[in-house]
Amino acid sequence: MNKHIRQGLLSLAIASTVLAGAPAPAWAAAKITIMVGGINKMVYLPAKLAEQLGYFKEEGLDVELQSQPAGVDAENELLAGAVQAVVGFYDHSIDLQTKGKEITAIVILGQVPGEVELVSTKAAPHFQSMADAKGKTLGVTGLGSSTNFLTQYLASRHGITSKQFSVLPVGADNTFIAAMKQGRIDAGMTTEPTASQLLKTGDAQVLVDLRTVEGTVKALGGLYPASSVYVQRSWLNSHKEDAQKLARAFVKTLRFIQTHTAEQIADKMPKDYYGNNKPLYIQALTNSLPMYSQDGKMPKGGPQTVLAVLSGFNPNVKGKHVDLSKTYTDEFVNAVK
Repeated sequence: MNKHIRQGLLSLAIASTVLAGAPAPAWAAAKITIMVGGINKMVYLPAKLAEQLGYFKEEGLDVELQSQPAGVDAENELLAGAVQAVVGFYDHSIDLQTKGKEITAIVILGQVPGEVELVSTKAAPHFQSMADAKGKTLGVTGLGSSTNFLTQYLASRHGITSKQFSVLPVGADNTFIAAMKQGRIDAGMTTEPTASQLLKTGDAQVLVDLRTVEGTVKALGGLYPASSVYVQRSWLNSHKEDAQKLARAFVKTLRFIQTHTAEQIADKMPKDYYGNNKPLYIQALTNSLPMYSQDGKMPKGGPQTVLAVLSGFNPNVKGKHVDLSKTYTDEFVNAVK
């Protein structure tokens, strides 16, 4: 049987199948694995919400969300090529550039950190501000994490060096709560809904609030773009169409957040995110809403604030030249109609 006859029979077979009512073969959606630096944290809520709203599928993407307790672990997965993107803090893009790694944030999800420095109620009488951090043990999600960077910077603004207090990696959620209740840390940096849980039980008080624009500017001197979607530059250069689809899905999610109440957003989340205390989750989300970006764009002056924080103490960044223009791009969010 010659080539032309074989092709003709194949075309006839496909046509017959379609006419018989069988589904035509569909193109496989692009598979993208995203590592989230703690998927239950409200700072990273847009990732799960985008999935719940079906926005990834609308863009023709097959997205798998995975979770690591700290952003530094998520970053390592990206560098190893195990995942294509990370939902984590933007400051990793700056830190990694000084190590020769080209990482670019393509969507800014949070214009402020959304973190809270909590002091345990037991330690509070002698711990009124970060100026009292000397000799104390401060909890962070992980060594080298964004909470670690911010904790050291907040102390340094009061003249306290990182050698004058101890840092203990305690993770997030239940492990953070346990560390504070057991007295293993005097204070610590965490996110919602963990913060609201500790405040409600009376085990902690707010020392520094980075959930709002006002609190962040007061504590850090400017807006501090935090939660973001970042990728390796090499992947970005060869997957611009996928990057655009990701940006579109996340910007649509940010718009949903801006146009719905905390209760309406909570209704879209899986039940295990709020467990048996949905009112507490809604309250925590209400406290968090001001931190989310409206459009996914880098806030003006944001990269400079982050660089100033990292340059203050991080040996990887201090004294190094950083090309901030390579650490983020608004190209893809600007193209979203």
